[in-house]
Amino acid sequence: MSHHLNYNSRTDKYSFFSVKEKAWHGLGTIVESYPNSAEALKFAGLDYTVEKRPLFTVDSHNLATFKSPDGDEMYDGFLSDILVPNYYSTVRTDTEEVLGVVGKDYKVVQNTEAFSFFDSIVGGGEGILYETAGALGKGERIFITAKLPSYIKVGKDDLIEQYLFLTTSHDGFGSITAAFTPVRIVCNNTLNAALKNSSNVVRIRHSSGANDRLKQAHTLMGISGRIGDEMESIFNHWAKVRITDDELKKLVQTAMAPNREVLDKLQKGLIDEASSVYKNIVDEVYSYALSAPSQLIDTAQGTLFGAYNAVTGYYQNARKFKDNEAKFKSIIEGTAKQRGQSAFDLCLHLGRNGNVGFQLN
Repeated sequence: MSHHLNYNSRTDKYSFFSVKEKAWHGLGTIVESYPNSAEALKFAGLDYTVEKRPLFTVDSHNLATFKSPDGDEMYDGFLSDILVPNYYSTVRTDTEEVLGVVGKDYKVVQNTEAFSFFDSIVGGGEGILYETAGALGKGERIFITAKLPSYIKVGKDDLIEQYLFLTTSHDGFGSITAAFTPVRIVCNNTLNAALKNSSNVVRIRHSSGANDRLKQAHTLMGISGRIGDEMESIFNHWAKVRITDDELKKLVQTAMAPNREVLDKLQKGLIDEASSVYKNIVDEVYSYALSAPSQLIDTAQGTLFGAYNAVTGYYQNARKFKDNEAKFKSIIEGTAKQRGQSAFDLCLHLGRNGNVGFQLN
């Protein structure tokens, strides 16, 4: 199951919902209007609870039986009555599936609490639009995206929607992560860059209490408002900074450089010595920059804003991934995010005095 979406055999449904658009192989529930948090929880199949239960192991006699060739057939006869101290299993109560092993300080954050976290950000849910939600694996990881009511506006009508993204797990791996993520409408392009003076991500430990989580929720909302205003100012400035095709190529080469060695080759004019894989990717990004329809509108064509969107848009709309899950991970926390951040930082530097050619040469 390459998409890795949770399939609930009890309900015969995949744990996922989306508003209007089909995604993740067209699986899950597609709804026509935005649901409230309670409806979103149910549509996404996240209306289950997780318990922290004691963990036991077997003695030497039962271990020998377990390792025997017929061990699997005798599984029900095992006596696992030795308590494992300080460790617990997390169990999904509707299916009795074990989701992970956690320590004594770990606190289960129920799926309803994750949605409450989002609701608390906007004061009871007014204005927030739940757009997608779902569970992966056996339900050990869940994710939610919600759209904020305001837009970032570049030029006259190049609109960027503002999303909040939250993911949490029940397996003991990772913290609760909430992030501010802008998405350019014309190309569905994720622009999740972080400014140097403020991250667009809040991470919360599972051992934190409800009050701490609420405090972090308001922190995220403050971050989102501040970053949204800053990005609108930056993008509108970039949309007025002109860049030639040759300068665009150099910018793409620099932003897509995978390591210091390649950057050194670029600075010494030894680009021909770089790997063919790298050079092919640069050519693909450059081609996308010059030909994608979203690159040909006034705010993007021949501008620094277009150059930045070329790198991020390549991963969103042109790059071939193994499957949707690989694409999702790359954009949220992988290579696509890193290259997009490199392009953002580079454009931020180049845009300061507007003389792009001078700085790239």
